[in-house]
Amino acid sequence: MMHQAAISLGITVRLLAEGPDVSAAQVIADVTVGDYTDPATVEAFATGCDVITFDHEHVPTTILHDLQSRGIAVRPGPDALVHAQDKAVMRARMEAIGAPNPTWRVCADADELRAFGDEIGWPIIAKTSRGGYDGKGVWKIEGPDGVDEPFTGMKQVSAGEQVVIVAEEFVPFARELSALVVRSPSGQAAAYPISESVQTGGICVETLTPAPGLSEPAAVAAQQLALRISHELGVVGMLAVELMERADGSVVVNELAMRPHNTGHWTIDAARTSQFENHIRAVLDLPLGEPDMRAPVAVMANVLGGDETDLTGALLHCFARDRELRAHLYGKEVKPGRKVGHVTTYGDDLEVVRRRAAHAAGYLMGDPNA
Repeated sequence: MMHQAAISLGITVRLLAEGPDVSAAQVIADVTVGDYTDPATVEAFATGCDVITFDHEHVPTTILHDLQSRGIAVRPGPDALVHAQDKAVMRARMEAIGAPNPTWRVCADADELRAFGDEIGWPIIAKTSRGGYDGKGVWKIEGPDGVDEPFTGMKQVSAGEQVVIVAEEFVPFARELSALVVRSPSGQAAAYPISESVQTGGICVETLTPAPGLSEPAAVAAQQLALRISHELGVVGMLAVELMERADGSVVVNELAMRPHNTGHWTIDAARTSQFENHIRAVLDLPLGEPDMRAPVAVMANVLGGDETDLTGALLHCFARDRELRAHLYGKEVKPGRKVGHVTTYGDDLEVVRRRAAHAAGYLMGDPNA
């Protein structure tokens, strides 16, 4: 999707891919298949590039510091990116800049995790500081008997980096919000409308933009918070600030992502400038594009792997039923629960727009009665 945005800008993209069949490798001409954690591989790949950017946060910062020392522009830089890689570092920095955190603590062992729960009350949340994704590396601990599980699970998600367990209060949030902003090296910044992210099993299944029922002052405050975090951390490119909204309307920061984000996929079709184009503009220090919406309401529904394996064939029904539907398939093998695409609908009425997206996504997942 970033490559698609680069084409119209005349930008040549080179890709370091984990394998020859990953989504981006299917459409980008200049592909190197290699290990992004291997310094020699990354350094050889980066030679001749004007700027390095990412579609995930997992490249070790030591490698990125080495690239910077060689005069290669890395955006976002490792000093910013570490806050999306390491939840312990992120929590400490959010606390230092006065961004709203849940009560939290780094716990070295099960005894410290038990003491944290006893102090603030059960249940609590335990997370690996690194390596978690889509609900992996996250545990809801109901009581003292469950405190050993994260330390066993931590070994399964770590990948050579120092990993600790971050304990957090359980926030009985009303919903999750996503604040997407983009910032360039020269300091220009733009904020997209706030989205509501609907989660099932720790996976985003749907976004509603703008977030229904969110007052204008609350939306502006969330945008300002994300812009401030972007500035304080020196982010270049897209930043997604995932927020948990409590019943009283207050929010706490959940996680950060420094890349185009799943909750911003609606922008491809329903914003005047997509998050992917603005990310490229930002990392090249081009003037940023307008983030406003093309319609009052936009809904993005993720397509997760289900009973339907011929996704392109299933589009026949989806497009015949809804000529304004926008669909994006990722070229991935269909596996249960795997994100294999998304659909976007937009219009004037949230209920209608949401129903259209739900039907298309459901049909693509193998539910003929969606």
